Amino acid sequence: MTHLEKIYRENVAPVLQKEFNYTSFMQLPGLAKISLNIGLGAATQNNKVMEEAVAELTAIAGQKAVVTRAKKSIASFKLREGMPIGTRVTLRKDRMWDFLDKLVNFAIPRVRDFRGIPDRGFDGRGNFTLGIKEHTIFPELEIDRVETPKGMNITIVTSASTDKEGKFLLDKLGMPFRK
Repeated sequence: MTHLEKIYRENVAPVLQKEFNYTSFMQLPGLAKISLNIGLGAATQNNKVMEEAVAELTAIAGQKAVVTRAKKSIASFKLREGMPIGTRVTLRKDRMWDFLDKLVNFAIPRVRDFRGIPDRGFDGRGNFTLGIKEHTIFPELEIDRVETPKGMNITIVTSASTDKEGKFLLDKLGMPFRK
């Protein structure tokens, strides 16, 4: 059991049960998975960019990243079906908890002039998506070796049924939302 998962079970779960009047432990919202995604339009012309992104996302996640490919051709973007356009990885169980702990306690505090995460990234079902402008905030990457900083999407999928429950869960897990 990871550090953050232990905090969830011992501290967050009882508070959630009390706050939302759940009668059963099974009703409590929890984390289902975390998806990391880097979209790379430049990879259509330069294959080295794609290899670099896969290696960096693998280092960040601790799990092999997968290359995503275009589903259809779009002439105005010089894009053909099957061309590599990004990389992604989905984390579950212990790796998910470890990544969230690292994100909240190490990566986000490294952002310059940080004032909190806006809470407008919820989708209506309790899931939260966060965009990061530079993936170099993660401690696994050496900033000197990264040729081009890349943006990254992080989607935290919860079993909460409403945004209020999802935000309460993430807030109690330490997500630094803007006040």
